[in-house]
Amino acid sequence: MEANTEVVEDSQMDVDQYQEDKEKEEEDPFLNFVDLARSELLSLEDDSNRDDSDTSGYGWSWIVSHILKTCIAYSSGVTPAILLSELSQAWSEQRRVAVPKKRLELINHLKKNNKRTKLPNTVTIDSIYEKKFIALNSVLEAVIIDAYVLPGTNIHMLTLGDYWSSNIIDLYLHRRFYDLAGLPSGILKKGREVFLTGCYLRSTTESSGHPRLLPTEYLVILLDENQDDDAMLLGAQFCSDSFSSISLEAVNKGASYSLYARIENIESAEIRGRFGTSQRKQITLVDGDGVALNFFLWSEQVLLANLFRVGSMLALDKPYIASSVECDIQTSEEFCLEYGSATQLYLVPYIQHEEQVCLTMTPNRHQGSKQIGSYNPTQGLRVSQVSLPCDSQGTIDFSNYPFRSFVTDLRDKMTGISLYGVVTDISKEDNTQKTVFSLRIADTSGEIRAKLHFTSLWSLGRVSLGHTVFISGLTCTALKRQKCLELSWFENGTGASFINLSCLPALINSSCLYELFQLSDISNQTYYAQVCRVWLVPNEYYSVNTRFLHSLCGHFVDEKTMKCSFCHIISDAEAVRTFHLKITLADKSAKVLAWCTGQTAMDLLQISPEEFCDLPEEEQLMYPSSLENEKFMVALVNCKQEGCVTYDLLPDNSVSWEITRAYKYE
Repeated sequence: MEANTEVVEDSQMDVDQYQEDKEKEEEDPFLNFVDLARSELLSLEDDSNRDDSDTSGYGWSWIVSHILKTCIAYSSGVTPAILLSELSQAWSEQRRVAVPKKRLELINHLKKNNKRTKLPNTVTIDSIYEKKFIALNSVLEAVIIDAYVLPGTNIHMLTLGDYWSSNIIDLYLHRRFYDLAGLPSGILKKGREVFLTGCYLRSTTESSGHPRLLPTEYLVILLDENQDDDAMLLGAQFCSDSFSSISLEAVNKGASYSLYARIENIESAEIRGRFGTSQRKQITLVDGDGVALNFFLWSEQVLLANLFRVGSMLALDKPYIASSVECDIQTSEEFCLEYGSATQLYLVPYIQHEEQVCLTMTPNRHQGSKQIGSYNPTQGLRVSQVSLPCDSQGTIDFSNYPFRSFVTDLRDKMTGISLYGVVTDISKEDNTQKTVFSLRIADTSGEIRAKLHFTSLWSLGRVSLGHTVFISGLTCTALKRQKCLELSWFENGTGASFINLSCLPALINSSCLYELFQLSDISNQTYYAQVCRVWLVPNEYYSVNTRFLHSLCGHFVDEKTMKCSFCHIISDAEAVRTFHLKITLADKSAKVLAWCTGQTAMDLLQISPEEFCDLPEEEQLMYPSSLENEKFMVALVNCKQEGCVTYDLLPDNSVSWEITRAYKYE
């Protein structure tokens, strides 16, 4: 059944509001990087070599989710190259579930003209997926389905298919072929056939959903003399030189040659040398004048011979030309050819012509019959409307909405919503048998309440006032009695995720995700954690005590009632000892009083609560002096922002800044 779609129009007022909200948050480094990543991906998608017309572009939520997923996986920090590479790879995996029709049509079209027989060591891409292995001497007879550069890097990739497989596979292109893959004019482009061998497989990992082939030097580009472009290439580049025109004197002065010859013979040999036995392949080539010359492959290079067949035409661009003395071989020729670092190989495969022969056969009546051979992604706000899925109840799915959703955009019967904003209130609802928390989230356009439903207990770690969060999988409903909108979120719901950016370890370890502030420049109006380079000034103000913490939610426990101030319930096994630290931070511009708890406090104090409690009282009193002038990178959030409706979760209402992450630097 065909899914219904709803057309969502962007009026000029909406566009103006979007621009205004964007200007307010243009300083958020994380959002800036999201925009950068989206533009990189869209430019990749818009490339002329990636012309699938049915592409739907990248949803803003999808990009944010995968950036944060990568940050969680790389807690020690990420770079733009890592993030953009993972995004590109995730998108390729998403599209890999079903090979687009145009790609199948490309292979089927080429297959009709393919009259070659398989090379002896040829394997299929399907077999690589099945065995999760490829032998070093295996041959891939492949068609380039896609050629692209990983966003934010100079890493060239080829997506390969073959005539016998339903799967496709990505290859990291070896740098010796980069000049041939320059988009869009490079010869290594969509539709080009290649032979390759000497491949290693990079198997799947948590961050990569499918295997990839590592770079190999042993790749040969196939040419077709019946194709105008290929015929022109052969005529222009390879017909002016012949074996007779080669001069060792000219070679020694830097001359290079482009040669075209027929493969006459392929021989193997073992060469015993001073350091043991090495493999050698001797390929006899004959040019158009009938002159023969040997092309030698040494050691691992012998793998290349797996791609050749006697009778095929080989074009050698810039082969290494060595004297026979240099090669230490006995031959009548003065010199020979080798596969050098600058050599490129092109092949016109030998096609064994067949004739039809009439055979008198007795039909086998038991033999069955067998048929043989048989939204335009754009940057900015240039679109006026977007088509989104809509169910029979009129609920519109925004999970693939290309832009960020703001609170002011929300309407009744919206699902798959994602919001990025700051927590201004959060509390548990006690008048229900289920585990439900009420959270108020604000962005530059407004604020809204969301009900968070959990299958059992709170499972999101520490979330507090002023923390920046990203929530996906939200549904918006109009409350008729209250005449307002409310969001609902279910822990196991479709597309549900909840990530606290303020507490991400990767945040202060990744320079592409933050801007470095001086303490005098931090603002209490920002909706994101502000990163500063500071030192500790415990003699200015310092207070530390140990308290019990609820390990599930990261909030303090009332030691009299042994109830969590956040969850309102707790068991003895879930209570752990932690610090409540208040300390003065300083840089050259200003001083700020801030507080922290949990792992952040331990990182600043460089001691565990248990070890601290075991110290004699005198040493505990003297301990602050050991911290003086210790330098740290810290992430600060304003936990008393305008709009926060309750401060019950804060241990001290007098301190406005919470340190959510910290690490020591020299």
